[in-house]
Amino acid sequence: MSTMKALVYHGPEKISIDDVPMPKIIEPDDAIVKVTLSTICGTDIHIWHGGMPEVEPPRILGHEFCGEVVEVGPAVRNVKVGDRVAVSCVTQCGECFYCRRGSNYAHCTTGSWIFGYMIDGCQAEYVRVPHANLGCHKIPEGLTEDDVLLVGDILSTGYFGAEKAEIEPGDTVAVMGSGPVGMCAMMAARLWGPARIIAVDMNQQRLDFAVKQGYADMALNSAEVDVVEAIKDLTDGRGADRTIEAVGVKGTFDLALEAVRPCGNVSIIGVFEQPQEIPMNKMWIKNIKISMGLVNANRIPELINLIRAGRINAKPLYTHRKPLNDLLEGYDVFGNKKDNVIKWLITPYER
Repeated sequence: MSTMKALVYHGPEKISIDDVPMPKIIEPDDAIVKVTLSTICGTDIHIWHGGMPEVEPPRILGHEFCGEVVEVGPAVRNVKVGDRVAVSCVTQCGECFYCRRGSNYAHCTTGSWIFGYMIDGCQAEYVRVPHANLGCHKIPEGLTEDDVLLVGDILSTGYFGAEKAEIEPGDTVAVMGSGPVGMCAMMAARLWGPARIIAVDMNQQRLDFAVKQGYADMALNSAEVDVVEAIKDLTDGRGADRTIEAVGVKGTFDLALEAVRPCGNVSIIGVFEQPQEIPMNKMWIKNIKISMGLVNANRIPELINLIRAGRINAKPLYTHRKPLNDLLEGYDVFGNKKDNVIKWLITPYER
């Protein structure tokens, strides 16, 4: 087979399912992975609408996936043909200054590529995985692709957001945004033993879902209540100990800054299309700590262990599942928040 089916971005508002060349091994530590399960992510929607103009068309989209290794380069030693793997959404060489210092490998000087952004992604039948020794993680016996699908991106993103928030036992944590990333942040935040996790959103269905699944303890609809005042009422007038911004828009950004108590922490994991303003004339005296950044997928092994131990279960997020053939419908439904969608899963193309 010389070609395969893939979802291709051709410019703002232009996506289509095309026949494209099969990926090939280029570097010695490449692997070719047959995609068995993938998803649509919020970043894909940003790209589709032209919100990330640095993405050069034509580009195969998608960055969150599992699959089967079907070919490996001569330098690949950690996985072999036939292995089931969960794959990190960002590649890393593991050898440069930033990788060795444990820094955000978005700055990896010899091998940082984001699938579906800088290189072709996973909304396809097959994908080339650079630096496969670090990017491919074997799926343990007893776990399915469904169990671990989100570790490559949004579950790692949520964990990163909770980790950066420096949550302490007994804290009140407010998560601004109850989409898939926000709910993953809530799941992860629970691991640090907060007394209360508050979900904040304008979508009541998602708020109800987050509370029903136990991801959040309570919910605040920002279209109906003054979120900052409501959180102060719950915390003896102080504000949340930690806030996590999980959307990437002005409204949730401002809420994260305003709802945190003095000397609290703000963790920002949303993907922003526009610059934001911090009112330093008001904020400087709060002595808050603001952290931000791209997903740290180095936590994938730990997340797989937590899933295997039953400490994290993201599968309730899967509301829709259809083959690659129907992905244009998926972009419409997921991108426009139709049909109570939370996460749209993509199964292999049906010929």
